[in-house]
Amino acid sequence: MNALVSEKELSPAAAGAPAAGEELLRVDNVSLSFGGVKAITNISFDILKGEIRAIIGPNGAGKTSMLNVINGFFHPHEGTITWQGKVRRKMKPYEAASNGIARTFQNVALFKGMTTLDNIMSGRSLKMHKNFFWQMLWRGPAEAEEIEHRKKVEDIIDFLEIQAIRKTPVGRLPYGLQKRVELGRALAMEPDLLLLDEPMAGMNLEEKEDMSRFIIDVNQEFGTTIALIEHDMGVVMDLSDRVVVLDYGKKIADGPPEEVQASQAVIDAYLGVSH
Repeated sequence: MNALVSEKELSPAAAGAPAAGEELLRVDNVSLSFGGVKAITNISFDILKGEIRAIIGPNGAGKTSMLNVINGFFHPHEGTITWQGKVRRKMKPYEAASNGIARTFQNVALFKGMTTLDNIMSGRSLKMHKNFFWQMLWRGPAEAEEIEHRKKVEDIIDFLEIQAIRKTPVGRLPYGLQKRVELGRALAMEPDLLLLDEPMAGMNLEEKEDMSRFIIDVNQEFGTTIALIEHDMGVVMDLSDRVVVLDYGKKIADGPPEEVQASQAVIDAYLGVSH
């Protein structure tokens, strides 16, 4: 496989970043069904602070369903999700977001008529605390709050190197840049855990190289823990600290990239000969 990024040391870790190795999230024996169809069956794994954790598998393996369980869009029928040491029970997506879990989507979910700046600014909504009265007046505390948040958004725009499109409606942007804007909106939430659902789908090689660099920098400079779904195995093996592999809703492998890549069960699943 061609390496997009040869090593994970492009940027120094930021001061105060979470200590690597401490458990951030744990999935214990989680199962999820839709009618008689089992999307996830008895899956367990953990995500450690500071790592890049890949979730991979063939189409229909249950990867996106797993992310939807983690961020509260689906509730498991069996098993538990433990977040920062506390067992979560039927947490809603907005509660997950307010507790430090952000995500991007397989299909870009942006406000197409709004500018890049305004889309990323929408990610600051949970950080704004002035009440409706002050928001209507806008002056005084509300104005000061918005200026503070807008500065953070401008920092993200600089970080992602999208200054030239800050005032462009995102519906006019090519797909690769829309993906970058969506990443910016998620970063604006200042998450502890960032869930990326196929962040490089539909990109060419140059766009994948750029996105790989940004993912590494987010992980190292911001200290953000990342869980990603990705079909490009070269990207997965280059970026990930650990990989969990799903097939038909079941876990078939879990470990370092080189170990998972050599697993016969994984090879069989991707070749379509395991069932």
